[in-house]
Amino acid sequence: MPPISPAEPGLRTEHAPYPERSEHPEYSESPPRPHRAHAVDAAPSERGAAGAKGVLLPALIVLVIGSIFVSVYLAAFHAPQPHRLPVAVVGSSQTLGQVESALDTAQPGGFDVQGYPSPADARAALEHRAVYAAYIAAGGTPELLYAGANGTGVSATVTGAFGAVAKAGGQHLTAEDALPASSGDTRGLSVFYAAFGVILAGFMFGTTTYQLAPRLEYRWRMLSLLIFGALGGVMVALVAGRAFHALPGPFAGIAGVVALMAMAAGGATMALIRLFGPAGVSLSSVVLLILGNASSGGILPADYLPGWLHPLHAILPVGVGVRAIQGLAYFRHDGLAPGITVLTVWILACAVVLYLRDVWSVQARQT
Repeated sequence: MPPISPAEPGLRTEHAPYPERSEHPEYSESPPRPHRAHAVDAAPSERGAAGAKGVLLPALIVLVIGSIFVSVYLAAFHAPQPHRLPVAVVGSSQTLGQVESALDTAQPGGFDVQGYPSPADARAALEHRAVYAAYIAAGGTPELLYAGANGTGVSATVTGAFGAVAKAGGQHLTAEDALPASSGDTRGLSVFYAAFGVILAGFMFGTTTYQLAPRLEYRWRMLSLLIFGALGGVMVALVAGRAFHALPGPFAGIAGVVALMAMAAGGATMALIRLFGPAGVSLSSVVLLILGNASSGGILPADYLPGWLHPLHAILPVGVGVRAIQGLAYFRHDGLAPGITVLTVWILACAVVLYLRDVWSVQARQT
């Protein structure tokens, strides 16, 4: 769908007709009635690129965005490896050193080995997602606790790595999935697909609202964003949670986080369009759909991301939203408070940008 961006907000004047002074002299001394100004968006311009520019520019823009998509996703997932993935080890200090040395030899920089005093502490850390696996070597036979809810990629990484550690010591490893994924989410990817759909819907809402209602007043556009987010949250919670049993978290919590994600994505798209015009649509697709979804942690945790992509996980709407949803569903609310905070900041910041562009700038030109 080719995006249509609104022009700068302008003034629309309305005045009721009144008699000509020449025909009604009794009105000749009356001052003219003031015009009434309304802060609304101007209609989109019908003019656009033509000639060679019109032929080449759309193709070039789409090819650039496509190249960014391919490059980012291949860089992140063509051969994913963990980068200091936190894991717990329960045992003596000598055992801790041996495990750390063995893991670093097999995969340099892949794991961050942390010692825990007891199996109960290690299990609690796993349940709160402070670690992704717990290697318990305090007894005779080593045992590995892992969380299948982290996805098959993480499970394969930790079982393979610690299986090699036990084998090198001449022992057989016993593995337990302490936090299995939901029966409706056997590969642990449902949260990624749900989040991708929410961000895509937010992007489409942000562009469509200006296509279908270019003159909509600020307050009504904000109400539309609120309704979109609320209905989107309920829909995803119903479909993913109740229909497919893919997200076992509380219905209200999942719906609330998804609603914030949808509003943040929709608001960001609108704000970028109002700041950069047609280029804002392309910029929004790169930031939200490509960088945001690639760094979301829905396919693999952020610890698997390249160093240049990893920081985006904690600041873009989809990354903080995915972690909050996973925390609600499996990991004792891990990431919930930071996620709500970051998403709220995004929504408020976008609302301020839209207010400044659609209301304040119009009022400033009136004075």
